[in-house]
Amino acid sequence: MALTKQFLKSRPACKVKFRLEPDEVGQATEVYIVGEFNDWDERATPMRRMKDGGFTAEVELETGREYRFRYLLAGGASGWLNDGRADSYEYCPFAGTDNSLVSV
Repeated sequence: MALTKQFLKSRPACKVKFRLEPDEVGQATEVYIVGEFNDWDERATPMRRMKDGGFTAEVELETGREYRFRYLLAGGASGWLNDGRADSYEYCPFAGTDNSLVSV
């Protein structure tokens, strides 16, 4: 897993690139990034499958805040996954588990 951030000079925004490695997604054929930035819509932000079997997505986020998110695996394998390289984690009583946090 990897998070890379590119802060824009022209406006208060940051392009965050999310990546999952092939061994992290197992047999999943679809992966979605789900979080506050897309109102926790499970199908709003699909990740693109890479040639090596990993998945990636880029999301532009407003700077000056934290965003909670998780990965949703589907098709062949299913379940929720946190980002091992997130900036921090926060317990979510609704889900009964931690959410990943990205700070921009």
